[in-house]
Amino acid sequence: MKLMYALWGSGLDERLHAAELRHRLTDLGASELQVNVRDGDVAAAQVRHSTYESPIDAIVSVRTRAGHEAVTAALSSVADEVNGWIVDERTPIVPPRAENGARADALANFALLRIPAELTREEWLHIWHDRHTTVAIETQDTFGYVQNTVTEPVTPGNRVDALVEELFPMTAMTSAHAFYGTGGDDAELQRRVTRMMESVVSFGAHLNLDLVPTSRYVYTLT
Repeated sequence: MKLMYALWGSGLDERLHAAELRHRLTDLGASELQVNVRDGDVAAAQVRHSTYESPIDAIVSVRTRAGHEAVTAALSSVADEVNGWIVDERTPIVPPRAENGARADALANFALLRIPAELTREEWLHIWHDRHTTVAIETQDTFGYVQNTVTEPVTPGNRVDALVEELFPMTAMTSAHAFYGTGGDDAELQRRVTRMMESVVSFGAHLNLDLVPTSRYVYTLT
């Protein structure tokens, strides 16, 4: 089972990396901890948006054989606020693996999506998975792309239907050409932006969304 959480609180860039948390999760039956945190390495990122009163400080993913209650409690012990979900993962582009616990050399952008009222869940998933995925890959310079569809919330909080992680070169924080992989060609940049935005609008992903730039760390738990 894959659990994902949005976290708020000061000092999460230190507390989420603490060995004590990893040991506690290991004892609960977790096999992997992924920490995505808004830290100093991504402070320059220009693209961000929040539907919450305070922007999300970190997104944590946990793979576990156990129930979600104990994992939620463990993360709640290091954060001021936690929203969590059970998700179904798809990986159109498998992110490259860094050394255990090392920062990935990437800007890891998270988008939290909600299904618009005019689409059913089935329609929304079809457009997103079967149409938009190809457009996103062809128009952006991503080298990691993970789609997490929410199957069940595990805490009270704002409704979220999907959490999407995309990995970009670090230069994409401040350069649209690097973000879209256009090689500095302004006409190509305009073409890619237009195509991408038309696709995003087709399933309502331009509204009611959170965009969170993060640093990515993955720990194998033993």
